[in-house]
Amino acid sequence: QVQLAESGGGLVQAGGSLRVSCAASGRTAIGYAIAWFRQAPGKGREFVAAIGLSGGNTLYADSVKGRFTISRDKDKNTATLQMNSLKPEDTAVYVCATRHDYGSLRADPDQYDYWGQGTQVTVSS
Repeated sequence: QVQLAESGGGLVQAGGSLRVSCAASGRTAIGYAIAWFRQAPGKGREFVAAIGLSGGNTLYADSVKGRFTISRDKDKNTATLQMNSLKPEDTAVYVCATRHDYGSLRADPDQYDYWGQGTQVTVSS
């Protein structure tokens, strides 16, 4: 069982930066990957980025490559998403999720087992 808690959401102007974090807790007998998804009103859940157990393996959606960076603090089981050059279309609820890490990262939300509550990111123009 894993519990996830997001933090760091807020309001920024277009072109600005924001950092959101996902803290995982609970007993974990097996390693897991952490991913970020986002969902805007009227839209489906969209994959953003994922990071493996070791922190060395990452996966990004094309829409955020070059702007967002995912990292992981293994000691604290925390994944951080650094978002730069934000655009209004980045506005969404950002939620983190976990899955067992078998060595291959996935963008499919159906492959993730545990989900956080999400944090709101709003980018104004």
